[in-house]
Amino acid sequence: MKTLYIVRHAKSSWKYEGVDDIDRPLKERGIKDAHFLSKHLSKKIKRPDVFVSSSANRALHTAVIFCENFKYPLSNLKIKRQLYSFSDGYLVKTVKALDDSFHSAIIFSHDHGINSFVNKFGDKPIAHVSTCGVIGIQFEEKHWKNIKKGSTALVEFPKNHR
Repeated sequence: MKTLYIVRHAKSSWKYEGVDDIDRPLKERGIKDAHFLSKHLSKKIKRPDVFVSSSANRALHTAVIFCENFKYPLSNLKIKRQLYSFSDGYLVKTVKALDDSFHSAIIFSHDHGINSFVNKFGDKPIAHVSTCGVIGIQFEEKHWKNIKKGSTALVEFPKNHR
């Protein structure tokens, strides 16, 4: 069995003019949400075997906060530029290429691609994954490359804790 956690990056800031989209930072609320939710989840789920993040600043900063609170070594964080995508194509490719020695993984990515992915591979319809939302899907397959429809086992949004 494989378990995948998909995290949409925390709330980002639009206040800096001239900053490329890939470089946009997190807002203060995004930083607080990422700390809160990662601390909450670190007590609720077993630490994933591998952490993988988009190279975008907002996704990477979210991943670093999760690494800190899950006590996952930053030196092991995998950064994938192709996850800076807003379709589920590269997300699917990234998941299916995971090493089978990993029984669980957590991936930090972006809107649209995440929404498509969790609705295609999970069994609970989710209208919209909010910023810093975490969706956990369990798969019966032994190999990541063979994942099909899984069971949505976790749906966590910061707004559900306010």
